[in-house]
Amino acid sequence: MGKTPVTNRIRVLRAEHGDISQGDLAARIGMTRQTVAAIEKGKYAPSLEAAFRIAAVFGVPFSDVFQYEPDADAAFLKLQKNAVKKDG
Repeated sequence: MGKTPVTNRIRVLRAEHGDISQGDLAARIGMTRQTVAAIEKGKYAPSLEAAFRIAAVFGVPFSDVFQYEPDADAAFLKLQKNAVKKDG
């Protein structure tokens, strides 16, 4: 599956806030390091609650962490639709 249409600045923010590790961020928001890595890479879109928790850790507004890319969304939805056709 491709990347989600939700992009983020988590890696940049971790660096700007004293090189917070993925593991430390995960512990602070109640997730695993692997989940944080997937979110950071754009392979997984967090729940709304998790996204707000991440923004809170960095003390920034939600929109400073996450962005929505409509063009990527169209491509993402097309990939999902094709995957469903292949399975069905």
